Amino acid sequence: MDSIIKDKLQEIEKNHAVKILYACESGSRAWGFASPDSDYDVRFIYVHSIDHYLGIDEQRDVIELPINDVLDISGWELRKALRLLRKSNAPLYEWIQSPIVYQHDNGFFEKLHEQMNPYFSPRAMMHHYISMTKNVLDNDLSGEKVKLKKYFYALRPVLAGLWIVKYNEAPPMEFGTLRILLNPEFNSLVDDLLIQKSKVDEKFVINPIPLLHDWIKAQIDFCERLVPDRETKPDATSLNEILRYYVQ
Repeated sequence: MDSIIKDKLQEIEKNHAVKILYACESGSRAWGFASPDSDYDVRFIYVHSIDHYLGIDEQRDVIELPINDVLDISGWELRKALRLLRKSNAPLYEWIQSPIVYQHDNGFFEKLHEQMNPYFSPRAMMHHYISMTKNVLDNDLSGEKVKLKKYFYALRPVLAGLWIVKYNEAPPMEFGTLRILLNPEFNSLVDDLLIQKSKVDEKFVINPIPLLHDWIKAQIDFCERLVPDRETKPDATSLNEILRYYVQ
């Protein structure tokens, strides 16, 4: 699969006349709780030649390949990515921390990583993660039977919110790191759910776990009361320097 993904990335560079600066895994395989039939969520950042940026018309800033049951590949143009980094965009911060990297330009990853802390906004990122948790609770974990995978789609973002409260920094991407903030009483339960998820398909359902629901709801309330008020730095000088360096 790694070879197939890298071939697809090379095709994108050729067909769209772009250079891919960074490509990584962004979904459950990178988060650390994939199922046997989990697809591959590949995300990338690309740059055009300088002529693309000199026209008066707005240009498309996303490349998306048709999604199938195995592969979901899409990318953001460099200027779009840098604008989102300035806004402390949580998905982009996760891409930068992905443990599975398919392609990268020498130095680009380091330049991007250096900008994470200066532009980190706990308020913006907290809103993203807590909104995500609420959405999963309200829409996916409210029935008589619930999909097993949805517990991890609620646990990971609420733990990310707790990380922001405790450390005032961008939370790590991987669930295995985030779960150090999980109540010890739930560790064996979560271990069992992880083992089970690694053996069943994405549609597998289980009975709701009320204690886990109550804990997640309590953490949402806790995070909303204690979100830090540090704001992002609006100056974009360093991001403009990155753009100018790679647009040639």
